[in-house]
Amino acid sequence: MKTRACERPSMSDTESVLVPGGRDVRATLDVATDDATACVVACPPHPELGGTRTDRRLTATSDALTDHGVDCLRIDYGDWDEGYGEREDARNALRWASERYDAVGVYGYSFGGAIAILAAASVDVPVHAASVLAPASRLTEDLDAADAVDDLPCPLQVGYGERDETADSIPVVDAAKRCQQQVLAYGADHHFVGQHDAVAADAADFLATHLRT
Repeated sequence: MKTRACERPSMSDTESVLVPGGRDVRATLDVATDDATACVVACPPHPELGGTRTDRRLTATSDALTDHGVDCLRIDYGDWDEGYGEREDARNALRWASERYDAVGVYGYSFGGAIAILAAASVDVPVHAASVLAPASRLTEDLDAADAVDDLPCPLQVGYGERDETADSIPVVDAAKRCQQQVLAYGADHHFVGQHDAVAADAADFLATHLRT
C-alpha cells in the first residue's frame, strides 16, 4: 500500500485539497476509511454553466463510493480553457491520487464525462477504471471523447439518458459498444431527476469492482 503524504482524516471525514499543477484547482476528498487503497477522481459538468464539485450526481456517486470503501476526490476546474486546461486539471488530479493510492479511477458527468475519458486516455499514470454519465462526445475538434475511447487503458462504463436532448452522448455510447465496454441506458433526460442514487450506485459498483487490488 502506498504511503500517504499527510495524516489521513477520520472515517466519513472530508479534506480540502489543492491539486498540484500550474492551475488553481481546488478539490474535496471524501474519505471512506483511514486505510482506503483506492480513489476515484470525479469531474464536474461545464464550469461556464455552473458545474462544480458539489454537483448532485458527483456527490451521490462519492457517497456510494465511500460506502464501498473507496475515497473520492471531487475537483473544481481552474480558469476556463475550452477543455484543454480542464483536461490537464483532471490529469493532475489523477497524478495526485496515483501517488497516494494503489488503484485510481475516474468519474465524470456531462462535460466532465468527456474530460474523464480524455484524461484517462492520455495521462502518464495508471488508471484502473472509468465511469461516465451523459458524456459530451466532443469539446473541440481535437478534444474528441468518442475517439479517445479507443485509447483507454482501462474498463469503461457509459451511462446515458434515453431522453437526453442536452448532451450528444451517442458517439461515445457507440464507441464503447464497439470496444465491448459496458453501456447502461436509463429512462431519463440529461439531469436524471429522481434517479441520482440509482445511477450513482451503478457507477460506484462498477468502479469499486475494478479498483479492488
